[in-house]
Amino acid sequence: HRITSDAKCQNTRSAIDLFCADDYTQKTLTKSKSALTIIHRENSFCANDSMLYSVILPTYNERENLPIIIYLLDKTFTELNIDYQVVVVEDNSPDGTLQVAESLQKSYKNRIKILKRAGKLGLGSAYQDGLKEADGQRIVIMDADLSHHPKYIPIMIKSMDENKVEIVSGTRYMPGKGGVYGWDLKRKITSRGANFLAHFFLNPRVSDLTGSFRLYDRAALEQILPSVKCTGYAFQMEIVVLARKAGFQIAEVPIVFVDRMYGESKLGPREIILYLKGLLHLFLNT
Repeated sequence: HRITSDAKCQNTRSAIDLFCADDYTQKTLTKSKSALTIIHRENSFCANDSMLYSVILPTYNERENLPIIIYLLDKTFTELNIDYQVVVVEDNSPDGTLQVAESLQKSYKNRIKILKRAGKLGLGSAYQDGLKEADGQRIVIMDADLSHHPKYIPIMIKSMDENKVEIVSGTRYMPGKGGVYGWDLKRKITSRGANFLAHFFLNPRVSDLTGSFRLYDRAALEQILPSVKCTGYAFQMEIVVLARKAGFQIAEVPIVFVDRMYGESKLGPREIILYLKGLLHLFLNT
């Protein structure tokens, strides 16, 4: 039992070291680290004191990841004096994620809201319900499983301000930039294949249509969400297609997507089928 506990503690320390460090690995994130360093050194990032950023975090079985992602979000926003809140959309996780969220809510005082739902109701509805609870003028959507590092958020904010766009999307597939870390060949082929099909049939003019790390102007998101019909991973794709159709502008920021360390991936045969159905729906109706 002691050996098992020691191993678990070591794994936890390794996770914190990995995700709290400036880089996931020195090799893969040198460019991203340099970008943030430039922002701090040149003081080129200027936060709007009156702007509140709401981060919507859908959770299902994320009890081990949630404390780390909340810590990183708080560190990122407070270091740049940005006002923020986190909306945890909790889908009745059997692993005790809700209890962890409630404990964090006490520690971070008014920074965390918790929306309790009856069960797994889908990613799209999680964002729709989370938006109703969010108070921010700008909305960040991201995964709670540590696949998305909050250190990219200041770069997204800077891009939105400079390019005057309504949406900034984190991309794994910008030519020569971005990437993934920790995926096996099957996962890489699945993701690339999904993006290839979307580009071929829909021509969305973004490099990463299935990515789920984005910054939205609230008004734009509120206009788009009521029209979204797709669920699962196709939900992200439909938002971009509808945003283009509505005339909203989209910018992209390269990110490195890191595979989860704790828990299991939500991607399975059902999600792939839903994605293909969503792709067909968008091809026929947009």
